[in-house]
Amino acid sequence: MGWFERNIVEPGKLPLLLALISFVLTFLITRVITRLIRAGKGPFGNVSSGGVHVHHVVPGVILTIVGGFGAVAGGQYGFGSALAAVAFGIGAGLVLDEFALVLHLADVYWTPDGRKSVEMVVLTASLVGLLLIGFSPLGVNDLNEDQEQNRAVALVTVLANFLFALIALFKGKVRLAVLGVIIPLVALVAALRLARPTSPWAKRFYRNRPRARARSALRSYRHDRRWVTPSRAFHDWLGGAPDPEPARSLERR
Repeated sequence: MGWFERNIVEPGKLPLLLALISFVLTFLITRVITRLIRAGKGPFGNVSSGGVHVHHVVPGVILTIVGGFGAVAGGQYGFGSALAAVAFGIGAGLVLDEFALVLHLADVYWTPDGRKSVEMVVLTASLVGLLLIGFSPLGVNDLNEDQEQNRAVALVTVLANFLFALIALFKGKVRLAVLGVIIPLVALVAALRLARPTSPWAKRFYRNRPRARARSALRSYRHDRRWVTPSRAFHDWLGGAPDPEPARSLERR
């Protein structure tokens, strides 16, 4: 309880924790409900108004706006701030569950493109989790010398990892970049390895290096062939398998 009070409550991170919990639970519950609707089970069904299918991104946007402005107005403490954080987390979960729909401006929920929604949710939850589990150099009072030093070292480590993560991102390694922000040295490895052939780094620095371009393309091909099946299996387990190509229709669920 002392750690929770010092590192979550005192720095004002409780609303962030509530928002993260609401965000993750909303996504999981929404996926369960949509999969039940898809299978024709349970009491749930699609919501329509005037013949128009109302996607859950719509109430999600409303809750995100209400919760966001409420959090800004309420500050970091108090019941109002906590309530606004929960509303924001629920809204963000509903919005990002249909991130692929917003990105493609098409109903791709149960298509391979719909996996982008799952990736965005995992990415967002990971980054918010970093803010919660990481040391806070500000907002905590009465620290002894050892605690101050530990927090300073942690802050420098996070900043260095963030720099390596940016390089990894520029090299087209999005997942390793995100993971490297959370786990030390992962982004460093990604930053030192060859860039993916379609990345901004490859286009900028491999332009006049044909051997580097060829090695990059070969390594990318081998990596994708090795990991495409486990990656698809994880996304299908978490978000639901997409419809087979011939079975797709204009209706999502």
